[in-house]
Amino acid sequence: MTIQFDRIALIGIGLIGSSIAHDVKRLGIAKEVVISTRSADTLKRAEELGLGDRYLQSAAEAVKGADLVIVSVPVGASGSVAKEIAATLMPGAIVTDVGSTKASVIAQMQPHIPEGVHFIPGHPLAGTEKSGPDAGFAGLFEQRWCIFTPVAGTDPAALAKLRHFWEALGARVDEMDPQHHDKVLAIVSHLPHIIAYNIVGTADDLEAVTESEVIKYSASGFRDFTRLAASDPTMWRDVCLHNKDAILEMLSRFSEDLAYLQRAIRWGEGDKLFELFTRTRAIRRSIIQAGQDVDAPDFGRHHGQEPKKS
Repeated sequence: MTIQFDRIALIGIGLIGSSIAHDVKRLGIAKEVVISTRSADTLKRAEELGLGDRYLQSAAEAVKGADLVIVSVPVGASGSVAKEIAATLMPGAIVTDVGSTKASVIAQMQPHIPEGVHFIPGHPLAGTEKSGPDAGFAGLFEQRWCIFTPVAGTDPAALAKLRHFWEALGARVDEMDPQHHDKVLAIVSHLPHIIAYNIVGTADDLEAVTESEVIKYSASGFRDFTRLAASDPTMWRDVCLHNKDAILEMLSRFSEDLAYLQRAIRWGEGDKLFELFTRTRAIRRSIIQAGQDVDAPDFGRHHGQEPKKS
C-alpha cells in the first residue's frame, strides 16, 4: 500500500478511531499516527495497545503538521474540538469526522475551520456495541459504506484523496446531502437503537421477572435488542439530541405503523399480519443480497477474524 498521508491525527480513540488506527498501521497508509484524547487513562491504554506513534491529551498539539485529521468524538463535542484545533491546523490539511449526524456536526464545526483547510464531513456506517480503544479491530470497514456530506466549495482533489483513504480501508464511499443523510440514518440506525433501548428498559422495569425469567430465558430476539442497547450511552444521547427533528419524524411514523399492527392483532386480522411479516422478511433478504450482512447464525460479526489482505 502506498503511503497516502505523512501524519494522521486521530482525535478520539474509541471503536471507530481505534479501528482506523489498526487499519492504517496494517496497510502502511501513513508515516505517522498521532492519537489524542482528553482521558489520560484512555490515552495510556491506546499506547499500551500500540495504536499510534505519539500520544497527546491536547488535540491542538496533536493536529500540528497533520495532513489528515479525523475527529472521532460524540457528535455533541464536535464543535468544541473544532474550536480547539482551529489555530494549529496545517494549511491544506483535510479535516473529517465520523459522526452519525451530519447537519449538526457541520453547523458546529464549519465556523471554526480556517481558510485553506479542507473540511469534509463523513460517516462510516460500521460498528459494534463495544466502545473504547480495546473495541477496535482491523477490517471493521470492509465492504461497509462511508458517506460523505461535502459542504459547498469542497476541493475535488481533497475529496478524491479522502475517498481513496476510505476505499483503502475497504469501505464503499457515497455522497449525500446532510439533511438527507440525517433522515436516512434516523430510520436505518437511530430509530432501531432507540427502540432497543426502550424494549430493554421495559424489561428491566419488570423487576419481578427480569432476573429470574427475562435474562435466563432470553431468546435470540431479545438478545439482539440487548446488543444494540449496550451501545455507548454518551454517543447515543448526543445522536438523539443532535438529530432530533428526523428522529421525532420517524418515531411518529413508527407509532402510526405500530398502532396498525396493534389493531390487526386485536381484531385477529391474520391476513394483514401475514402480509406485513412477508414484506419485512423480503427486506432481510435484500440486505443480505446487498452484501451488508450474511445469512449466518452470528450475522457475520466475526470480531476475531483476520481481515482480508489488501
